[in-house]
Amino acid sequence: MNKLIKRVLILLSLGIILLCLMGCDNFFGASGDSVERVSDGDTLVVKDAKGNKVTIRFACMDAPEIAHSRKEKQSKRTSDRNQFSWGIKAQERVQQLVKQGGDLVTLNITDSDRYGRKVAEVRLKDGTFVQQVLLQEGLAKVYRPYLNRCPSKEIVQQAEAKAQQQQLGIWGDPQFVNPWEYRRFNK
Repeated sequence: MNKLIKRVLILLSLGIILLCLMGCDNFFGASGDSVERVSDGDTLVVKDAKGNKVTIRFACMDAPEIAHSRKEKQSKRTSDRNQFSWGIKAQERVQQLVKQGGDLVTLNITDSDRYGRKVAEVRLKDGTFVQQVLLQEGLAKVYRPYLNRCPSKEIVQQAEAKAQQQQLGIWGDPQFVNPWEYRRFNK
């Protein structure tokens, strides 16, 4: 009888452990920051554990711009249309990734920028590195002026090189202008 009780207790314990591992979020709350909105291809707003809204700028990379003003949205200039088209694709991909991650991200904050945004590496719950995906798919470029502050420097450079080699996304568009150059010319 003691052996039977021992076995039942072991099986019961294993069952409880398994249930906890499968659904820890239900018992202990989700881990990570909740994404409030995706502003563009390299910026999002999260709600941290304390309920504060924090704007996050993606570390290591720069995505194409999106139209912000009414004038930009109505622009007929080829360079604007091209930039904004790629910017929308990058933004939509980030939205898709965030949704895939259950609207939760894990941040590795590396810096703050001049606009007061936190600069961070962004990962989904399953460990997917968002910057790596965007660079690999040709929806962003490595931002070299700040690459020394990038903990995943090698990963992002390899992802970009792969997209460039395969002419994916912006790498296959001969009219594409780097986001930092576009901003400089359109100030």
